This record gives sequence, structure tokens and C-alpha cells, in this order.
Amino acid sequence: MPAPRKYPDELRERAIREVRTTGRPIAHVARDLGIHKEALRNWVRQAEADAGERDDRPTSDELEELKQLRRENAELRRANEILKAASVFFAQEIDRPRTRPSR
Repeated sequence: MPAPRKYPDELRERAIREVRTTGRPIAHVARDLGIHKEALRNWVRQAEADAGERDDRPTSDELEELKQLRRENAELRRANEILKAASVFFAQEIDRPRTRPSR
């Protein structure tokens, strides 16, 4: 479960919109809204990437897909380890000499 966000989505959207529409410096908008300037700078960059205005960083959709693929990859690795352990176990069972049960 991800950590709770420090700033509400509405504040993020408002701050991004203000920077993009007014052309005011990020530091000034951040100070006026009580946001850390680097946080706002990252939000603006991500909004620009999502709008196709930047190609130096992945879009939010690409980041979400990457996160999902990493989770799936980790799950498959765990399943693979379980299957390997089971394979070793059953191989040992097959190689073990069988004895007749005593009557």
C-alpha cells in the first residue's frame, strides 16, 4: 500500500494549472501555495510528460505499467522458486529406493 500523499490532488492540479497558465516561476507559485518548490517542479514536469510536451521522462501511464510489470515479474520469480524447490523435492523422492512395507 503506497504512502499517503502529502498534498491533496486538488492542490496539485491547481498548482500545475497556475504555473502553466500564468507563466509565473515555480518557486513563486510554490511559496504562495505552501508547497515545496521541488515537489511542484516534479509535478509540472510530469504534467508536461503526460501532455506529450516532454520526452525525457515516462508518462504516468507508462510509470503505472512499469510498476505493474515489476510486481508481476516479482510474483513470477517467486512462483518459479517454488516450482524449482518442488522439482528438487520430487526428484529426490523418485531417486529414493523403494522398500516393501513389512507385514
